[in-house]
Amino acid sequence: MRFLSMIRIDETTGQQPSERLMTDMMALIGEMSAAGVLLDTAGLLPTAQGARVRSRFGDVRVTDGPFTQAKEVIGGYAILRADSLDDAIAHTRRFLDVHGDEWDIECEVRPIEEPPTDALTAS
Repeated sequence: MRFLSMIRIDETTGQQPSERLMTDMMALIGEMSAAGVLLDTAGLLPTAQGARVRSRFGDVRVTDGPFTQAKEVIGGYAILRADSLDDAIAHTRRFLDVHGDEWDIECEVRPIEEPPTDALTAS
């Protein structure tokens, strides 16, 4: 089963990862990737470089960033392979542990809906 772990940050702090954090994070990413647990991960650029596209009853609007009304934004993601939500949470906890006590971050972990297996063979 796959899970999406969305990393929420307060981008208004301007906090940047230390060299130690980047080294520790790369080691964790390497370990989890080799184990087949981490399928993909990346940080996201600031909201000032993005846009929101919203459809409200057929009326599509684009709002350029930054998004001043949102203090916490998704700063990155990880796609994990795990046997259960509890396992995905345990893997996400390892990511948070690497950050130590210098960061105030939160991860939302959600299962990724998989297509029915018969839909994959129907083509």
